[in-house]
Amino acid sequence: MRAPRILYRWYARRLRRNLNRELLPRHVAVAMDGNRRWARQQGFDDPGIGHRYGAEHLDDLLDWCAAIGIAHVTVYVAPTDNLRKRDSGEVAHLMAMIEEIVAERLLRPGNQWRLHIAGHLDDLPDSTAHALKTACEATADRTCGHLTVAIGYNGQDEIVDAVRSLLDAEAAQGTTIAELAARLTAADIGAHRYTPDLPEADLIIRTSGERRLSSFLLWQSASAELSFCDVYWPGFRQIDFLRALRDFAKRRASRA
Repeated sequence: MRAPRILYRWYARRLRRNLNRELLPRHVAVAMDGNRRWARQQGFDDPGIGHRYGAEHLDDLLDWCAAIGIAHVTVYVAPTDNLRKRDSGEVAHLMAMIEEIVAERLLRPGNQWRLHIAGHLDDLPDSTAHALKTACEATADRTCGHLTVAIGYNGQDEIVDAVRSLLDAEAAQGTTIAELAARLTAADIGAHRYTPDLPEADLIIRTSGERRLSSFLLWQSASAELSFCDVYWPGFRQIDFLRALRDFAKRRASRA
């Protein structure tokens, strides 16, 4: 068993060393898909246990990003549809993992990531919404890294909410619909995204083998590179991540 581990570390170092730092994405977004299927694959009786492993694995992703200077990370944790359609027990378990592993760990001394939320906290249990709000407030002064958790999130809803927010803001200034329509730009709508102060994603990764976005960052994906990995999220390795970065750099270099 020792030899494979040594080879793995050697290959990871090689991939990391060969990355062109000037072509790395500034903002990486990950749809962390496949927790339940991974748990079944591993032989667990309760597939919901995959959510714990998936939540734990977020620490690894943040460490990988911090080590190579990627300061903006967005993770797709709980789409709105999943909150409505999944079994209530599974949703409760997932929310507990978010509270205990994601929110609480961000509060630990030495953690440098600032938390942002994309989505509707009103769709979450009160305890989960409270834990995430507390973590956002407690980490607001951090500047080294920005973690956005997309929870109770739907990309179409984000666009609709952005347009609604823009209309409300313009109406408050006395702008008519005709006046707004005459000068409306994509930037106007983009400025009303859930996280307008953060850069749009450069690279969107989805695990589990699915080849679709499932309403993840629909607005931001217009110019983003997409990477689909066949590995389930808890089994997503550092070398899988580094390969995605390598391919991203190659595609960007080919268009330079």
